[in-house]
Parts: sequence; structure tokens; C-alpha cells
Amino acid sequence: MSEVIRRQLSDVLMRGDVHDPELNRLSITVGEVRVSPDLKVATAYVVPLGGQKADDMFALLDRNKGELRRAVSKGLTLKFAPELRFRLDETFDNLDEARRLFSDDTVRRDVEG
Repeated sequence: MSEVIRRQLSDVLMRGDVHDPELNRLSITVGEVRVSPDLKVATAYVVPLGGQKADDMFALLDRNKGELRRAVSKGLTLKFAPELRFRLDETFDNLDEARRLFSDDTVRRDVEG
């Protein structure tokens, strides 16, 4: 169900289905969605294009949470529309740090050795 909600939320944001021009101007990547066991809460891990203005993005997402919830639930076959929560997706930052570590001469020597 997590992946279905992730795709639906991504599509809603990409198409600009929300009636907020400020939100529709943003390019937001939905990296992952985690759903609670009872399917009533969906936590979306998101990041704005380029990683800039995350605070503005969260303010706009929170302001439009109800409309996003309705738009996402239209494509779901659940009894209840899950409450949407948004968190910063830090996996891209972690990937950059891992690349930096593996490019370090000491680490490379230990891995290859």
C-alpha cells in the first residue's frame, strides 16, 4: 500500500491537482511513503527539487494537507483516506556522504585490502 500511495501522491503533485498555485510551482520528489499498520497514517518522505526551500515546501504541504488527502484517496481502494504527514527525505544526503566516505583513500585501501 505504501508504494501505491507514494505513486498517487507523486502524480497529484506532478499534475498540480491542488488548487494552490504556490504549491503547484514547486517540484517535489516523494522518495518513500510509510504507512501505519492500521493504514490510517501515511508518512511521506519528500524533498524539493535541488533540496532548497524545504521550510516553504512543508508550509505549503501542511496548508494543503486536506486537499492532498482527498486527491490521493481518489485513487485508493481503502475504507478510510489515510492522514498525510510529511517528513524530509534525507536519503539523498546519506548517499552523498557514503560516496564521500568511499572515495577517501584510507577507506578505499581498507575496502580493497
